[in-house]
Amino acid sequence: MNLPDTGLPNHFELLATDGAARTGRLTTPHGVVRTPAFMPVGTAGAMKGMHWREVREAGADIVLGNTYHLMLRPGAERISALGGLQRFTGWNGPMLTDSGGFQVMSLSDLRKVTENAVTFRSHIDGAKVELSPERSIEVQRFLGSDIAMQMDECVRLPAERDDIERAMRLSLRWAERSKRAFESAPDGYMLFGIVQGGDVPQLRHASAEGLVAIGFHGYAIGGLAVGEPQAVMLAMIDETAPMLPRERPRYLMGVGTPDDILEAVKRGIDMFDCVMPTRNGRHGVAFTRFGQVNLRNARHADDPRPLDAESSWPSACNYARAYLHHLVKAGETLGAMLLSEINIAYYQFLMQGIRDAIAHGTFDEFYQRTRQDWARGDIAPR
Repeated sequence: MNLPDTGLPNHFELLATDGAARTGRLTTPHGVVRTPAFMPVGTAGAMKGMHWREVREAGADIVLGNTYHLMLRPGAERISALGGLQRFTGWNGPMLTDSGGFQVMSLSDLRKVTENAVTFRSHIDGAKVELSPERSIEVQRFLGSDIAMQMDECVRLPAERDDIERAMRLSLRWAERSKRAFESAPDGYMLFGIVQGGDVPQLRHASAEGLVAIGFHGYAIGGLAVGEPQAVMLAMIDETAPMLPRERPRYLMGVGTPDDILEAVKRGIDMFDCVMPTRNGRHGVAFTRFGQVNLRNARHADDPRPLDAESSWPSACNYARAYLHHLVKAGETLGAMLLSEINIAYYQFLMQGIRDAIAHGTFDEFYQRTRQDWARGDIAPR
């Protein structure tokens, strides 16, 4: 089932498909995004442990900024006065901002959800803050992001069906308000709706139908990667993706591991984001063609070999494992920096491989080869 589109301007061009996997081009006011795309997360206007130049050189076309954190510090109005988020940060490329709703639900112990808005206490100074769909859109417009997200309520799984349905229905009503608030945005800027419904297929269907009837520039699948097994997440993608307009971009929020991404691309997803590459890098873990490598392990202490001699990323093929191990064990900032950039570069290497394979009609071969490399595991210790 693929519901009819409502006629909003479309900035997404579908270039090729291979099974359900898709590759395309999303044109934004700050540049073109090649899809499938992984968006590194610059939560507070910075990529932890990395310069924006490295993010760009690694192959990222688009990054994510976090509305919740930026509205609390340094403040959306201040960022707007300083020229918007791209100029403020120096990224100067496409940027997506989330609505702030997920962080309110996950970070704020003292919060109250009503039909109108959610009120919460700032984790910075305890100040009372109200975030409504209209305020969320206003903040995102102050930030100047190319892609804004509707305000929604995300429920952690597992949860009772009644609570999942209540949040989904509220998110649909907030979607309508978000769209009305976004109507004054300049041409070319985009608003995505967010499908909710937890792990209940019927609720996912109802959410998708409601959002498509409202009409958005793109559609996200939210409320996953929040504690449920991967099999549940993939089942919900299987239920949801076919209901979204074929010609619009599809974004799986907060996902995830390379394995999650590969499986979701296979099911027709175009966009991803996750803090995992930089977070794991700060904890001594590298993502490679051979799967995850924990540089804290003593096996690396005397190993002069690089993480991956065939990698095109300098830090992955030039630095000895022994040196990376030393930096991690010594708590040197450079260790976190090097592993973060290695991880972002690997994620972008994976996405480029995915795009090329879809374009050439060889995605299944790429999928099998990539999984075989991960299963093979890291090179043997010396």
